[in-house]
Amino acid sequence: MRVRDILGVDYLLLLPVMVLLVLGILFIYSSGVNSDGVLVSREYLRQIVWASAGLFAAIVISYINYRRFYNFSIYIYIISLLFLVYTLLFGHVIYNAARWLRFGSIGVQMSEFVKLSVIVLLARFLADTDRNRESFSRFFISCVIVFIPMGIVLLQPDLGTALVYISILITMIFLAGIKMRYVMFMISCMAITGFFLVLPLWQTFILRKSIPLLAILTNSRVIVLTVLFFLVIAVIAVFGYMKFKKKYFFWVVYVSAIIVFSLAASYVAREVLKSYQIMRLIVFLDPNVDPRGAGWNIIQSITAIGAGGFTGQGFLQGTQSHYQFLPEQSTDFIFSIFSEESGFLGGVFVFSLYLLICYRLITIMKVVTDPFARYVCAGLAGMFSFHFIINVGMTMGIMPITGLPLLLMSHGGSSVMTSMIGIGIALSIFVRRYNR
Repeated sequence: MRVRDILGVDYLLLLPVMVLLVLGILFIYSSGVNSDGVLVSREYLRQIVWASAGLFAAIVISYINYRRFYNFSIYIYIISLLFLVYTLLFGHVIYNAARWLRFGSIGVQMSEFVKLSVIVLLARFLADTDRNRESFSRFFISCVIVFIPMGIVLLQPDLGTALVYISILITMIFLAGIKMRYVMFMISCMAITGFFLVLPLWQTFILRKSIPLLAILTNSRVIVLTVLFFLVIAVIAVFGYMKFKKKYFFWVVYVSAIIVFSLAASYVAREVLKSYQIMRLIVFLDPNVDPRGAGWNIIQSITAIGAGGFTGQGFLQGTQSHYQFLPEQSTDFIFSIFSEESGFLGGVFVFSLYLLICYRLITIMKVVTDPFARYVCAGLAGMFSFHFIINVGMTMGIMPITGLPLLLMSHGGSSVMTSMIGIGIALSIFVRRYNR
């Protein structure tokens, strides 16, 4: 890389990243101070090491031509899948989930790094098929690339990280110009599946009385009959479309397929989800269902954010964190601690920093001439924005608790390194944005 290339690094992208890393270290330190003002955790020291290593990795990667990731994308993807499978079978189990590989005292969460391998391979595939935008096979193969690692992650189980893969997929295929009806089919299936999954829980734990119509969502025999009914309708509509070529026959098949997939997926989810994951959905609907158990995290997080007021209680002055009311306060609920001590103004500042990161990724995406680089930036923007929305949403009680970290701020080496490697690739793309 020449001197003029170094001067051409996107500092508007690098600056908010560095500020968030520093804020993360400061408030991880704050989370380790108890009510007597005594530091009881050294997590901030590990975060300093990871942040420094991540920054170094990002700078080194910015020197490397990003096209090398294109050339090795298939190998990176396959190797990452092998590590992911190994983690599932032999990984270190914490909280009933096999998500980590142990290397001495260091734990590595492979599902974080696999997100980058998915972005790179999917970007290569979409770039290579850019001239065939109308093909259903393009959409189908994109789904296969994403759903294989996502399925393995779900088996760990790690629902939150699995959902990140979906956000990456939707962002990238939308940019790729894949027909909106395919994209909307996926979004509709996800939304309706979630609705079908939550509705019986709402009936049982919150409404506390039975609604006969909801038997269609819980009774396996009724579900099978309903699925068969809509399958018959879909088959009839297919023959109608082949014979009469009327558009409404296609939409009958489309809607029937959404209902069939959503019903089946919601039933499978109820059978597969662990009890603690189901409780997270229940307390999302109403935390007071179990205020001292599963609902404790949400209640205390909302309390902490509310206690911050407009300007906050001041650094190291928060009560929720220092009295250890918030579990996982240096990871999942780092934003709660930050908001309590820096208030609404601090929250807006952090929001602006993440917005600037996504804005710069979108700006790079718009100016590059290489479609592969464009899709990589889109995937990174989808990853960062989804993590922010879900993490901040769950701390405020407007999203279910999924265990997703707040990238760059939450304690954790895997998430920090994944984020910084992604930023390094984006910096490399920016420097070479006019290359093809």
